[in-house]
Amino acid sequence: MRAVGLAAPPEQGVAGQHPWNLPVITALEQGVALHPKVTYFVGENGSGKSTLLEAIAVAAGLNAEGGTSNFAFSTRASHSELWESIRLTRGARRPRTDFFLRAESIFTSASYIDELSASASPGERDVLASYGGKSLHEQSHGESFLAVMLNRFGPEGFYVMDEPEAALSAQNCLTCLRRIHELVGEGSQFVIATHSPIMLAYPDATIYECSQHGLEAIEYEQADLVRVFSGFLADRERILSARLAD
Repeated sequence: MRAVGLAAPPEQGVAGQHPWNLPVITALEQGVALHPKVTYFVGENGSGKSTLLEAIAVAAGLNAEGGTSNFAFSTRASHSELWESIRLTRGARRPRTDFFLRAESIFTSASYIDELSASASPGERDVLASYGGKSLHEQSHGESFLAVMLNRFGPEGFYVMDEPEAALSAQNCLTCLRRIHELVGEGSQFVIATHSPIMLAYPDATIYECSQHGLEAIEYEQADLVRVFSGFLADRERILSARLAD
């Protein structure tokens, strides 16, 4: 994917409603370039980054609750209709594979994968083989998340990841970055929303900060999440004393 934008402005009467009232969505009217390797969206809770990420995923044909374009489950239709107005500018080469990986819904995806495996005909390839040959439910949250990345993700793919650090330890965030690097070298593209300074650290990427001002391309050191973490580690006692004061 080369860029994301709005195909048309919102209809009169909904422009002031969520998610159209989010500055990050308004910024899409100008179009936003996606890095051919990794694009990050960062920002405070409620800034709209996950809403935008979900709309990109659904506009690309992926299941709103996670999974591939072939996943058909839905437990609760909670995603907005923003995706219907999203315009994705595609490159000349279409992805060979895709996946929307959401830490909050990996359990539901795992259940769907188990159902597909159980319903497969004797002559069909077991779908679990694509996820390491073991049910994701038989692994921890972080292990199942990594199992998808290590086994299901492949070359020339388009992968959308919403706050992957929610499932991962700091060490496994580094493992995740290593896997991203391997797949980027094989022609894959990632769009990631994150609150983690480790997950944000992939060197060949574009970072967009979502705020009340819309979308701004920034450097790693400029990201609020990086400055907050760095400041805390550098002066933990003073910051805690101020925050925990009566």
